[in-house]
Amino acid sequence: MTSYKSDFLRTMSARGYIHQCSNEEELDAKAAKGEITAYVGFDCTAKSLHVGNLLGIMMLRKLQQSGLKPIVLIGGGTTKVGDPSGKDETRQLLSDEQIEANKQSIRKVFERFLTFGDGPSDALMLDNADWLLKLNYVDFLRDYGRHFTLNRMLTFESVKQRLDREQPLTFLEFNYMIFQAYDFLELYRQTGCNLQMGGSDQWGNIINGIELGRRVEGAELYALTTALLTTSSGAKMGKTAKGAVWLNEDMLSPYDYWQFWRNTEDADVGRFLRLFTELPLDEIERLEKLEGAELNEAKKILATEACKMAHGEEKAADAAETARKTFEQGHMAEGLPTVEIGAGELDNGLGLLTALVKAGLAGSNGEARRHIRGGAVKVNDEKIDDEKALLHGDDISNEGIIKLSLGKKRHVLLKIV
Repeated sequence: MTSYKSDFLRTMSARGYIHQCSNEEELDAKAAKGEITAYVGFDCTAKSLHVGNLLGIMMLRKLQQSGLKPIVLIGGGTTKVGDPSGKDETRQLLSDEQIEANKQSIRKVFERFLTFGDGPSDALMLDNADWLLKLNYVDFLRDYGRHFTLNRMLTFESVKQRLDREQPLTFLEFNYMIFQAYDFLELYRQTGCNLQMGGSDQWGNIINGIELGRRVEGAELYALTTALLTTSSGAKMGKTAKGAVWLNEDMLSPYDYWQFWRNTEDADVGRFLRLFTELPLDEIERLEKLEGAELNEAKKILATEACKMAHGEEKAADAAETARKTFEQGHMAEGLPTVEIGAGELDNGLGLLTALVKAGLAGSNGEARRHIRGGAVKVNDEKIDDEKALLHGDDISNEGIIKLSLGKKRHVLLKIV
């Protein structure tokens, strides 16, 4: 389908979100009439969501902006099982206390992107622990297990990949597919939710839910997925040398978040502006045509707009200004990521390799050594080519810090305490 009746699917298509869609014409007609309530599920496997989850959040945001109702489903129950999709091995099981702490920590991110309340298009936040943990397993298997065949479940890509690689797939994980399908059914019963959205790796699980809803309740349910994001060079979106790009400020500073977007590959600028900002499409078309140094300005706009949504306008502006001072004026700008080290660590000299790892600029001594040999490391803006170099008290600036730099774009302050 090339022309849509609904604002929702028109926007989703124009900005590049749509990968797969079930009963597209029917879904479009219902969306045009305001008859769609949609959910995306988020498990509590860490204290923060990351950039890889951002597509799902943005889909819910676009839905709400189209006058439709979004539901954030927190996976307090399914996190106890573990989603095998896209995984080569079984997820580590978390304790109830860890899941609860993670759940409370990730909730706050959604308020940046969605409006919650009691209005017709206000977002709801629900937790599948509220119904999954109350299930009687024998009754559940009798009532719902009969609607799922192993023949079909073995055809799912997430299962085939694990089996093809001869990696174990536990019965616990196998149940995840059934629980996710039951979530869709339960949300339909409770709220009238009739659309599940997610990444393309969830397609099979979503179709399971659609079929369960049809068999048990005669419900007309729908699926909409986005392509799994990779960069133009083929790297997985949201992974850096320092690890995951977290959305919570206590796990990744607004400055580092801004820097992640600023470092976008040239070929991805237009696509990411469409997906992760709300700039008008004609402005995005202008920006993505820029070349050379001018394209760097487009990257800064992407970084500031994306950071603004996740952390607010003030912190986005601060991050942009810190970057400007650091890179364009060479100042020791406030707002750079800071790592505290004890003054005693410098008494006998702190190895530069160790310092780079502590600062998160390298994942290991070996990686740090390669950076130094490549001429990419500076201490207080002076290049260091000695991998055995030590940091001492006389490296501390008047502000009580030592500035470590990796290349032109990554800087960390070691604060002496």
